[in-house]
Amino acid sequence: MQGPGGPIDVTQIRKTAEEYYRSGQYYCSEAIVRTINDAFGLGYPNDVVRLASGFPIGIGSAGCACGAVTGGVMALGMVFGRAKPGDPCIDRCLALSRELHTLFTRRHGCVCCRTLTHGMVLQSPEHLRQCIALTGEVAEETAKIILRETGEDGRGSW
Repeated sequence: MQGPGGPIDVTQIRKTAEEYYRSGQYYCSEAIVRTINDAFGLGYPNDVVRLASGFPIGIGSAGCACGAVTGGVMALGMVFGRAKPGDPCIDRCLALSRELHTLFTRRHGCVCCRTLTHGMVLQSPEHLRQCIALTGEVAEETAKIILRETGEDGRGSW
């Protein structure tokens, strides 16, 4: 699959999302939305990141759903979501979102930010390491789902 800069490389997607977080440019959900939009050339304006800005640190710092997971779900919606009322594509989008949620839960035990970061000080090296890694992981898994579902294997064009 070709993005605007050539073939889609899920490892590079992971690295890009991690670097957005590591550098302080974006938090988890924002980094994933920006990375997927750019890598796949989805054509959303960069302002689409604003939609993801309320989800970091467990939805507005409330410690609820992991921002990486919510960012991945938003990115899946950017590709598979519906734009018209009643469009049945919602069923596919919901199933893919559930798949991402299930994968994350199996690996990490939950999607609750508060539980995932229990005992960590916000912005500490330990917290940053973990959240950067989760951001990269979810960006990569989201890209894999998109590639699989669009029927591309890395050799075609998007």
